[in-house]
Amino acid sequence: MAVKIRLQRHGHKDYAFYPIVIADSRAPRDGRFIERIGSYNPNTNPATISLNFERALYWVNVGAQPTETVRNILSREGVMLMKHLQGGVKKGAFDEAEAQRRFEAWKTEKAAKLEAVKNQERESKKAAAKKALDEETKKNEAKAEAVAKKRAELAAAKAAEEAAKAAEAAPAQEEAPATDAPAEA
Repeated sequence: MAVKIRLQRHGHKDYAFYPIVIADSRAPRDGRFIERIGSYNPNTNPATISLNFERALYWVNVGAQPTETVRNILSREGVMLMKHLQGGVKKGAFDEAEAQRRFEAWKTEKAAKLEAVKNQERESKKAAAKKALDEETKKNEAKAEAVAKKRAELAAAKAAEEAAKAAEAAPAQEEAPATDAPAEA
């Protein structure tokens, strides 16, 4: 019986998540399986992976063949590295303690890299937000200047119109008393 470590598709259209299972290679993709060892959800950012490390390592050691995607997931989680280190222990290249030390060093280095990437992403988001805010502020200032200029023009036009009305009304007032004066006499 050829045993595969593969993904089963669950979920609905445009929102799939994948249990990681051990299954006979002849079984249907979403059919019968031997054991479920984890899950993979690509819908989150970053993708969420939960994996039973010991069981995955056991199945890889007994000869289960992972698919390409599952191999990438196992490599990312360190299962393939641990298998490689255990092979070195069996050959006598180093002892179990050295293998564990190397694995822990890899794990801490990977965690540091992941944290650096998260910090960089966080900083880039902050920079983008600040840039957007600055652009918005510049646009608002430009709009405020345009509105102030238009209001000043309207106020100047209104003042000129009132001055013109006042100038028209002043000669009319001067003529009115002249016409009124002979009427009184």
